[in-house]
Amino acid sequence: MSTSQLVVQHLPYLRRYARALTGSQVAGDAYVAATLETLVNEPDTLGRSTNIKADLFRVFTRIWNSLSVNGRSDQVQHDLPAEVRLGQITPLPRQAFLLSCLEGFSEEDAATILGVDVAEVRDLVDEAGRELAADMATGILIIEDEPLIAMDLEALVEGLGHNVIGVARTRSEAVKIASSETRPGLILADIQLADGSSGLDAVNDLLKTFEVPVIFITAYPQRFLTGERPEPAFLIAKPFQPANVSAVISQALFFQQTARRREAKTA
Repeated sequence: MSTSQLVVQHLPYLRRYARALTGSQVAGDAYVAATLETLVNEPDTLGRSTNIKADLFRVFTRIWNSLSVNGRSDQVQHDLPAEVRLGQITPLPRQAFLLSCLEGFSEEDAATILGVDVAEVRDLVDEAGRELAADMATGILIIEDEPLIAMDLEALVEGLGHNVIGVARTRSEAVKIASSETRPGLILADIQLADGSSGLDAVNDLLKTFEVPVIFITAYPQRFLTGERPEPAFLIAKPFQPANVSAVISQALFFQQTARRREAKTA
């Protein structure tokens, strides 16, 4: 496949990223068009690596970051409330968050695209996660049987501005807490619990009565691939990085709200 064909193949993803970054498809497409013009005038800007998609996003990023308007949030147009939240995040953290969480680039590819190192990508994603979480605070149920890990997660969640409605060590405790008047807006769950019960089973019990995003944090990621599991769900392997948990929490809440608004518009 030729380079031009590969570029065409990746254009829908670049347009999606540009829309999320600018808050408007019209504004996003203007940056995409400028990127394509640059590729026509400077064809050597592609092909510097074996990853054409990352190269394409790198050229786009160079154009995006070259305009002073991007440092002013009041200049960004917005079509959806969820995109208003993204627009309020400072520019570089917003880019790192979207590259990692929306487009699925590895930390290494995101670092190349942004022209920073991997450690800075992690810091930027963490910063974006905190800015998003501050605007999407919710009640979180933690299902974790190891007290120290549960305490770490509780401190992390509260540091992001969320409220922990309870910590459960077993399947039955999780069901009992979630049956109270205050239902969680998100669940953080281990898979292997104290009494030998399963966090997967606990979550599936809960999702029979209400729908919330779920993040599994486990030392046994292979168990996530067996049995009945909720969809969509996120998976983080232990030992975890706090920045990764922060980013995934914000990602889960952000995309849930976006999906709900789209469903409401089509209903």
